[in-house]
Amino acid sequence: MSKATLRIVFFGTSDFAVPALKYLIQNGYNFSAVVTQAEKPAGRLRVTMPSPIKKAALESHILVLEPHNLKNDEEFFKHFKHLNPDLCIVAAYGKIIPSRYLEVPKHGFLNIHPSLLPKYRGPSPVQAAILNGDKETWVSVILIDERMDHGPVLANIKYQISSSKSFTEINKEIWEIGAGFMIQILQKWISGEIKPKPQNENQASYCKLLARIDGKIAWDKSAQEIYNQIRALNPEPGTWTKWKGMILNIKRVELLNKETLEDKPGMVININNNIAVATRKCYLILKQIQLEGGKEMDAKSFINGHSDFLGSVLE
Repeated sequence: MSKATLRIVFFGTSDFAVPALKYLIQNGYNFSAVVTQAEKPAGRLRVTMPSPIKKAALESHILVLEPHNLKNDEEFFKHFKHLNPDLCIVAAYGKIIPSRYLEVPKHGFLNIHPSLLPKYRGPSPVQAAILNGDKETWVSVILIDERMDHGPVLANIKYQISSSKSFTEINKEIWEIGAGFMIQILQKWISGEIKPKPQNENQASYCKLLARIDGKIAWDKSAQEIYNQIRALNPEPGTWTKWKGMILNIKRVELLNKETLEDKPGMVININNNIAVATRKCYLILKQIQLEGGKEMDAKSFINGHSDFLGSVLE
């Protein structure tokens, strides 16, 4: 089956789905429709905004469908069957695809997942890899079944995790790689050259949807552990500590390879004109912080307005 005759429906929502859609369009694939989560109010003003994938689809003059509930929306399911897709591609859609949908396309539903499945099934695989200090992760393309991230693997590709990059940078790069990788394997899958391999359930691990409480910093951990936490959880759900009873958001730090001596974990000190915090092992240099109700700023500027910050202990 050629690119021109292949009928594809794309399921996606977030920014991370956009590269896959754009790469496929640039490589000559056509789409019957793009399915995305319905618009939701966002921001302080609760303004309803289209999803990033909706914007990208409309720019390419592709039909956009926004079902509120795949499971119970009978009219949408009829519409989906009427589209008669040969293949569906899923990237950062954010919802489970009900089993009856999976039976419609001849070539199934293919999903881009940013881990070496069955490791890190679930909603936060890239953050989990950073939190655990992994040096590498993978992007897997799987054939979706009725269970979350459970389907057989078509292929995967390695990604080296830079210790100096944040989650935002790493995640963007991974999804770009995933988009390009989908292009590499798509025709091989359609032509029957790829045989899916079942995942080993004995090796499965799961990562959860991260919440604000997961960003609470425990300064009695090592500097490396806290550094990974800050890289992984910013910008959302964010990492934070308490200073004088107020929330202090810790946005960006740098590792300082200097062993802590008698400084209590959480103590703020000046080291070579850098604002540093003691941990169980080594120090972290504070770069960008934000006191609740205030603006984000570099730590040195914060000191100018809060001279009692030095010598205090973060909780």
